[in-house]
Amino acid sequence: MSDQSDQDRWNARYAGDSYLFGTSPNTFLANQRHLLGPGSRALAVADGEGRNSVWLAEQGLHVTAVDFSAIALEKAHRLAASRGVEVTFVQADLATWGWTENSFDVVAAIFIQFADPKLRESIFRGIRRTLVPGGLLLLQGYRPEQLQYGTGGPPHAENMYTEAMLREAFSGFEILHLREHDSIIEEGAGHRGVSALVDLVARKPA
Repeated sequence: MSDQSDQDRWNARYAGDSYLFGTSPNTFLANQRHLLGPGSRALAVADGEGRNSVWLAEQGLHVTAVDFSAIALEKAHRLAASRGVEVTFVQADLATWGWTENSFDVVAAIFIQFADPKLRESIFRGIRRTLVPGGLLLLQGYRPEQLQYGTGGPPHAENMYTEAMLREAFSGFEILHLREHDSIIEEGAGHRGVSALVDLVARKPA
């Protein structure tokens, strides 16, 4: 379980009026628009100040967003209100949050690399559980090479992803897209510059 110092640290990162990772959706996520059906139920994992969950709601999805930081969620509420959409925001520690079975058609997991290998395994297990049969996982994260760039993410190689690791973690899923690449991203002050990325689009077996 995360402790109070972790919560204080995240609240401090999100303090202030500016949005740490901007208010536009993650580019990889936005590029999957064609896979999203209005009325679908979506979960945005650790979505911080709401940029991705609000965008999903703008596409007509019923969105739940989970994050640890109360300050981030206050800003996410304001962002949703300014865009005229509704999102169910939940403050929770993903180390202890209950992943209800077969509850979401889409899970968006964008840069959730605060999670060390033990927590990551728990989160991935939860994602597998909470997706409905035929549901979609949309995931982007950093590869270990990101440490050389220093343009975002934690300074812990063990928290990063590789194509092989993701393929194994979601074995049994239909892999629709899985690619490692180095690309420039511009997401607020938090993610800026050339970045070592890996993208995954996968469907849970029907």
